[in-house]
Amino acid sequence: MLASVFIHFWDRILGVKIEAFTGGIGYFSPWWVVDVFLVPFLAGIIVSLIFGFGGKWLAHLPPLLVRSISYFAIAQHMTAIAPGSSLMPIGWWGFFLILTIEFSAVGGVIGEVMVKRTYGRSAPNKPVAPIGPAQR
Repeated sequence: MLASVFIHFWDRILGVKIEAFTGGIGYFSPWWVVDVFLVPFLAGIIVSLIFGFGGKWLAHLPPLLVRSISYFAIAQHMTAIAPGSSLMPIGWWGFFLILTIEFSAVGGVIGEVMVKRTYGRSAPNKPVAPIGPAQR
């Protein structure tokens, strides 16, 4: 839930509504890029820092939750959008949803590496045996 709150508040801070398409190339602003790529990545790291091993799988949920609620809130006219913008077609929204989910998953993997050192050649808690004369 903390990662979902993180994504939601960064959406508000950046002033980006991915689901409300304004048309043209101006829609893809630098803040939009930060909101689609960097914010979910950081949210995935947060999930893995809290959850630990398996956080890379759980990191898929926060962007899915936040983006779905935002899309359907705009569709049901519960959230106002800027004049001249419209609700993004569900096919485009699905593509952007997959982008955010994948960047969150990458953040989840990075978070696992940071905390648990899950990936590597040796286990982090495995004691190292001293080298004897017969092994030299």
